[in-house]
Amino acid sequence: MKKQFLSTLLAFSLAGAVNAEVVVGVTVSSTGPAAAIGIQSHNAIKLWPDTLGGEAARYIVLDDATDVSKAVRNVRKLTSEDGIDLLVGPNITAGALAILDVLVETKTPMISLVGSGSVVQPVNEGGREWAYKMSQNDNLMAQALVEDMQKRGFKTIGYIGYADAYGDSWWREFSAAADGKLEIVARETYQRTDSSTMGQVLKLLSAKPDAILIAGAGTPTVLPQKTLKERGYEGQIYQTHGIATPEFLQVGGAAVEGTLFPTGPSVVARTLPDEHPAKQKALDFAETYEASYGEDTATQFSSDAWGAWVLADSAVARTLAEGLKPGTTAFREALRQQLEQTKDLIVPTGVLNVTPQDHQGFDARAVVMGQVKDGKFVYAE
Repeated sequence: MKKQFLSTLLAFSLAGAVNAEVVVGVTVSSTGPAAAIGIQSHNAIKLWPDTLGGEAARYIVLDDATDVSKAVRNVRKLTSEDGIDLLVGPNITAGALAILDVLVETKTPMISLVGSGSVVQPVNEGGREWAYKMSQNDNLMAQALVEDMQKRGFKTIGYIGYADAYGDSWWREFSAAADGKLEIVARETYQRTDSSTMGQVLKLLSAKPDAILIAGAGTPTVLPQKTLKERGYEGQIYQTHGIATPEFLQVGGAAVEGTLFPTGPSVVARTLPDEHPAKQKALDFAETYEASYGEDTATQFSSDAWGAWVLADSAVARTLAEGLKPGTTAFREALRQQLEQTKDLIVPTGVLNVTPQDHQGFDARAVVMGQVKDGKFVYAE
């Protein structure tokens, strides 16, 4: 009888501990091909305040090693064993898409850190009602790229992108944005783990494009750019917002000088025009992050991870105000609804207005053009 009483008491104690704090599970790519991205996310997560919405918070961070199946296993553990109230991550599109079924089964909202809009669009299909994302959708970035290409007088464009979900999304969005405005004269793909892109580059060069877009993320994007430079390409090279890490600059060196890319305000915070609505938040984050990790280390990915905390903090505060307790299905369901009612929330990467129809929530204020100049990311005039 005494043993049973102690077990019951322990069960009540554990239940009280869960209800006394908001538990956030995180899966990021701290290792593997997307580590340059995942490490930046993890660095920012280490700086998260120990509260959410004024309530004590606990963060459980797991590495998915840029592996889709491991990302799914991580989320199943976080939801079934750790009883999380919210998931943040992953960094890769394929992983986020694979997790959707788990979100539906466990009624757990997710703030993903991927670029592809396919994770949240269409909202009412495949469990996406539980999915939100911090990074700007690819279509927003693609539109900014096309506008910049037109402004600079380029007419013919070559394209080379990842042969995966990220690359597929970028090809779809960029080709749609360019339709009727630019002529895409060549399209090539490559794997993140490839050691050579010579064949693809030779085909791009034979098409003689005015500019070339490399659609990838992290350091594997350097390979085709270096190959293009080695083969004498003198046209303008564009990249996506997925390049904005110190590692890209270190690995790319002189080969990436002059690169143009769309990005969130935080990446170029110090050179951003003063009138930009997110400049102060972007500067505040950059100073906080760089105080721990060094000068010029703030990135799109670290900014997204910090923005995930800002978004969660706002939504959790409103959920707690309803009198709901963390650790319950009712809390998670209400939190999902509060996430999609976020209005005019300024984060380092823009201004969020999330709706039931738009689980990303950024507008044109979340995109500026950046450039690699003297080994740094700066605002492109």
